[in-house]
Amino acid sequence: MDITELTVHELAQKIENKELTITEITKAYVDRINEKEQDVQAFVTTLTDEALKSAKTIEERKANGEIKSQFAGIPIGIKDNICTKGIKTTCSSKMLENFVAPYNATVVEKLNDENLITLGKLNMDEFAMGSSTETSYFKKTKNPWNLNTVPGGSSGGSAAAVAANLVPWALGSDTGGSIRQPASLCGVVGLKPTYGLVSRYGLVAFASSLDQIGPITKDVKDSAILLNIISGHDEKDSTSANLPKKDYTKALKNDIKGLKIGVPKQYFGEGINSEVKAKIEEAIQKYKELGAIVEECSLDIADYALATYYIIACAEASSNLGRFDGIRYGYRAENYSNLKELFKNSRSEGFGDEVKRRIILGTYVLSSGYYDAYYKKANQVRTLVKQAFDEAFEKYDVLLTPTSPTVAFEIGSKSNNPLELYLADICTVSINIAGLPGISIPCGVDSNGMPIGMQLIGNSFAEETILNAAYTYEQATNFREKYKPTFKGGAQ
Repeated sequence: MDITELTVHELAQKIENKELTITEITKAYVDRINEKEQDVQAFVTTLTDEALKSAKTIEERKANGEIKSQFAGIPIGIKDNICTKGIKTTCSSKMLENFVAPYNATVVEKLNDENLITLGKLNMDEFAMGSSTETSYFKKTKNPWNLNTVPGGSSGGSAAAVAANLVPWALGSDTGGSIRQPASLCGVVGLKPTYGLVSRYGLVAFASSLDQIGPITKDVKDSAILLNIISGHDEKDSTSANLPKKDYTKALKNDIKGLKIGVPKQYFGEGINSEVKAKIEEAIQKYKELGAIVEECSLDIADYALATYYIIACAEASSNLGRFDGIRYGYRAENYSNLKELFKNSRSEGFGDEVKRRIILGTYVLSSGYYDAYYKKANQVRTLVKQAFDEAFEKYDVLLTPTSPTVAFEIGSKSNNPLELYLADICTVSINIAGLPGISIPCGVDSNGMPIGMQLIGNSFAEETILNAAYTYEQATNFREKYKPTFKGGAQ
């Protein structure tokens, strides 16, 4: 038995049945990291020694009856834009290369309350800006299905680590598809919760009205379990929704008879790869066999979502990243003769090209004379996007689309064409604009054996509906049993 192949709920069961110890599980993951991390390059910071010490302590405390949590001692990876006290939080940027967070994000506190073991901080696109994890200052993470291809982004380290069995599950963040798109490209499950369901306190902000922390897991049940742990109201986050706590695992009924699924035709147009389209059509057929009612529908506003997203996201990024000035914390330039030069040199040297590009775009759309034409207009369109989804959910329980228009592409193939990279988010950004939940689950592989993801979108706070729809499909198709990452390639 390969311990690292098991899902979290299987690991928890084996701990409970005394078939495995917490130390054995943690050691298996540490060994796996030592073996495969050099190929995948998923971590910015590894905490393997600390993890083994924690495993021993938690095991003793659990044996003494001090710890009751069912998932105590399960390892986890955390995206490197989520603050971890006493551990580097770099956002994969030179700007924060040596920044050690003085406090924990709320989600990290929740993981600690459950006595989960952090294996390390995972690589990402710099400040979460990118769709391939190629903009990281430190390294380029590889896709375990083919080491010459990207894992997606910005949570590429998280998705690649789960796919490569370097961690059993991980936290990512999703601003315009940054959990779902890499989950699709790496053949794992990625859930972007409704805006406000999971606290953003301690998440380094990219675009505050769009960012959301969520789980990346091996299967849907693990996604529901991790959502149980991290969701809930937080007084430290003014956008946090104050709702009764739910147990999302109870929604996994493996039955979708009568479920109404809408398939918006706008998500199947130009730019969607023919093999991706074919696999999504197969999934639609499977849903019909399982008893769902599936209809084509129209979501006209989807055509404007990408432009709207990039205006809002860049504007908020420009504002949020203004704090990195070389004064209070973060990178400071060595050569400057006055304050203005200190700001200019620190930011020029500390930020990478993609981050600079988005700051410039964002500053432009917020500037005098352009604010009304761009930023204000984008927020008006945002309202229309939300209204269009509201109307769709009056008729349907779930909307079904591709997650990514293509499978994973070769490293470096789109680096010189930012617009082409931005189009990688075309299927995912509208969900963030509307603040809705979305989940990506694998629905097959293409002719080269690369995974294809299907996206299910739900109404606000209807995570149970999309989790059950995803779970029922997953149980009927058994992707994880049929397909495994091959680690082929690797000449980069």
